Amino acid sequence: MNDWKNILLNPNDSLDCAIKVLHESGCRIILVVDNRGGLLGTITDGDIRRALINQVTMKSSVDLIMNKDPVTVVANKIKNKEILSLMSDRGLLHIPIVDKDGILCGLETLQHLIESPIYDNPIFIMAGGFGTRLHPLTKDTPKPLLKVGIKPILEMIIEQFISYGFHNFYISTHFKSEQIRDYFKNGELHNISIKYIHEDTPLGTAGSLGLLPNNIPDLPMIVMNGDLLTKVDFKNLLDFHCDNNVEATMCVREYDFQVPYGVVEIDNYKIKKIKEKPVHKFFVNAGIYVLSKNLINKVDGKSYLDMTDFLEKELNSDEVCAFPIHEYWLDIGQMDEYEKANREVATVFT
Repeated sequence: MNDWKNILLNPNDSLDCAIKVLHESGCRIILVVDNRGGLLGTITDGDIRRALINQVTMKSSVDLIMNKDPVTVVANKIKNKEILSLMSDRGLLHIPIVDKDGILCGLETLQHLIESPIYDNPIFIMAGGFGTRLHPLTKDTPKPLLKVGIKPILEMIIEQFISYGFHNFYISTHFKSEQIRDYFKNGELHNISIKYIHEDTPLGTAGSLGLLPNNIPDLPMIVMNGDLLTKVDFKNLLDFHCDNNVEATMCVREYDFQVPYGVVEIDNYKIKKIKEKPVHKFFVNAGIYVLSKNLINKVDGKSYLDMTDFLEKELNSDEVCAFPIHEYWLDIGQMDEYEKANREVATVFT
């Protein structure tokens, strides 16, 4: 790998810096080294998500979250076939290469060693909404067909999935459905399969799952709102879901809210504490899910059902996981977001 030197950090660099490097490099790993180039640890997407779940601050140093005992190989001591076997056994996407003194001298990747995989997992994109908050743009055009840059939102979503090897698509439609069908047809132009699920009446963000055919593969399905732009690693999301062996995974996004006043804590008229403009952190639903076929089969396709209500019923079974996303994510719900998407598309999706 020729660009491994672009993903180096020192142990005092911040979590914020690590996320930026991970996004910009596209390598899905960061190598932490000391002043002499010795490998101290690695940071992967999973390490960052765990840090976010634990609400580690963005200014914290990366030595707090890095894997301090990564698997490595010594340069020229092992063949590629053996490295591939080691990666397979350990479930690794990358292995740092060091010399006999532990000095970093390269990085081997699974992508380099094997061809890009093909995934038969179905992708279900919900594209039936009216988009009323984007009037007048959506008066005669379904929101997923609004262009960001030179392409419709929905086309950008589909191309993102294609880049990870997904090819089996279902799109739920309602408002101006014929326009979506006319644009994408059966997917042949993208060398994929697209089938349409039409809602005669709006069924909510989960209700149309019940209209899927019975012969869909018995594989986890990725479900996504058709008005999102994101750089989420869908392969990583699917691996996370399968590794946790759950019925559902919900992508969540950290959301900060600052109270614009001093917050006063009172006990029996006595002021106990004053917090000036405190910041509250929450995780919010990001509109991307992975669902088992068993869970999908519970939706009858006749009743209005939102995804949050659907998954809330499953919480007692301890079968729903959260997947924190730190990559680019934008919900194009209002005009401000749509304008922001058009400003950022050239720098984010290139």
